[in-house]
Amino acid sequence: MKNQRNQSSLILGLMSGTSVDGIDAALVRISPSIKDNAAHARLEHFVTVPYPRAVRAAVLRIAEGACVSTRELSQLNFRVGRVFADAALLACRKFRVNPLRLSLIGSHGQTVFHQGKPGQFLGEAVSSTLQIGEPSVIAALTGVTTVGDFRPADMAVGGQGAPLVPWGDYLLFRDEHRGRVILNIGGIANLTVIPRGAKPQSVMAFDTGPGNMITDGLVRHFTRGRSSYDHEARMASRGNLLPALLKTLLAEPYFRQPPPKTAGREQYGNAYLEKVLAWGRRLRAQPEDLIRTASLLAALSIVDAINRWVVPRTSVSQLIVGGGGAHNPLIMAQLSALLGEIEILPSETLGVPGDAKEAFIFALLANETIHGRPANLPSATGAARPAILGKICYAPPL
Repeated sequence: MKNQRNQSSLILGLMSGTSVDGIDAALVRISPSIKDNAAHARLEHFVTVPYPRAVRAAVLRIAEGACVSTRELSQLNFRVGRVFADAALLACRKFRVNPLRLSLIGSHGQTVFHQGKPGQFLGEAVSSTLQIGEPSVIAALTGVTTVGDFRPADMAVGGQGAPLVPWGDYLLFRDEHRGRVILNIGGIANLTVIPRGAKPQSVMAFDTGPGNMITDGLVRHFTRGRSSYDHEARMASRGNLLPALLKTLLAEPYFRQPPPKTAGREQYGNAYLEKVLAWGRRLRAQPEDLIRTASLLAALSIVDAINRWVVPRTSVSQLIVGGGGAHNPLIMAQLSALLGEIEILPSETLGVPGDAKEAFIFALLANETIHGRPANLPSATGAARPAILGKICYAPPL
């Protein structure tokens, strides 16, 4: 039911990205005028809820392209829906908020397949995406109307279904006097370019390539699953750069492909990781050498994307950084060293914790959906026209 205080609504945003390391839950207070003024959206609380280990393993296996039955995929869709619902209820307990005070839940779900560009399938060019985590289950178990499955509506009008976060980046970070790049370094690194005084149609966004995905995979491999990421770049700091490997990885055609473009496990998952490990064996490299090289790949591919696709088009004075990679001192040092006069700031300095930003934005997207307003940016996704995103699953009657 709707919170009436100051005529505002409480919406819970749920997000899990390509790293599948947990479900981010952001409690957001939104005023009725959010469409016109992002200052009326405020993050109240944030928490990350870990995935159950067996569910995470199943998600990763399917996301890496393992052959599964329709039964297993269907079952996992509903099981992940329960995991998201449990995360929502746990978040509400931590926040000391009765779920019935929520107006909405906005759930991104868990991507297990994404093909943004059309490929030939059964005689037609088809693009598609699949996020599991059934929103009807979330609505039923929480008692809160839930908006989910945001990406297909953009693809139905010719977009790549991603990135969707730039719409929220525009609301939150647009500045009349500064051109800004909003960078999120998750499993995949992505950026949103917001020129000074930008209109929505002048925003550009795309995935730059791997962020933490390869590094995380290497850490899991070499620690036999005891660690899932390189905490404070401690392993990478003990390693030596492998210049020949870095040169080979940077020659990947994706980096030269112009935006709009998206990336995921389809390009940089286990098959790619195996290539890096094979290189390491041929070079007799130490684990730390591979991890350092993969970390520098993330940083240098981001810098290359900014220099190749952003700087020639617009003046940029600030880089606002969030996501797990923002906590990696090696990556951040490389960005600072190579981006010259561009000021680099954590998104926290502008009032939006980097780890919470994407869950925050999916709360905003759910609000747009329930009001029947389009929330894709065709300039970012390549869509032919605006689209109202998401599917509404109503809570069962009390």
